[in-house]
Amino acid sequence: MTGTGGADGMDGTDGAGEAGRREFVDADLSGARFVRSSLAGAVLRGVDVDGADLDAPWLPEGRFLVNGVDVVPYVEAELDRRFPGRALRRATDADGLRAAWAAVEATWAATLERVAAMPAGTVDVSVAGEWTFAQTLRHLVMATDTWLRRAVQEVPEPYHPIGQPNTEYATDGYDLAVFSASVPTYAEVLAVRAERVAMVHEHLASLTDADLVGVRRNPWGPEHPETVLSCLHTVLEEEWEHHRYAVRDLDTIAAGRA
Repeated sequence: MTGTGGADGMDGTDGAGEAGRREFVDADLSGARFVRSSLAGAVLRGVDVDGADLDAPWLPEGRFLVNGVDVVPYVEAELDRRFPGRALRRATDADGLRAAWAAVEATWAATLERVAAMPAGTVDVSVAGEWTFAQTLRHLVMATDTWLRRAVQEVPEPYHPIGQPNTEYATDGYDLAVFSASVPTYAEVLAVRAERVAMVHEHLASLTDADLVGVRRNPWGPEHPETVLSCLHTVLEEEWEHHRYAVRDLDTIAAGRA
């Protein structure tokens, strides 16, 4: 999910630090919201982080130090505990990938059942500007089309019109015309999403270990080669990350805090 928003009028003093970096001293950033922002290499000293909520999809790719301790391994272990089957997403052989996808299917099936039992209209509720549940499913259609159909299967026109592109899609220079401007019904979203889930299942069913080393073009940077395995890993990452966002917001809706 991608949200919008920002923070203006923050109290305190700020200025240029070393090498032109901004420095905040005795600044009050309480309640500030940072969206699609880079805090890479940021240094926070003597700060009050009570209740702070940080969401970093790329956290496993680097380090995140809290009081000198790299907390990334702890966060990953906890997420694997909360979401059974998530740990399988980095499988490196065909059988492992099939097991990983089976876990994805089971997890989403349970979440769809949960949503079906919630009040009407839940799927179209946005929490703090984030994608709705229906939009999340539409984005996963687009993600499957990007990394399976376009990258792995090299389909010339891979995108279903119902797909939901990421927020930066247009600003990055891509053509939005391939996607429908009208809002589909939830039933239509479920039907296309089910087709894409089955498509991945079918592709993995005949996958061999030898297939995984095949080289493909990165759909966002064709000059950068990707293996079939890395493309499928991205499919799995998309599924688990967006599931995490979805259940986070469902919990908020269920608690009446949306």
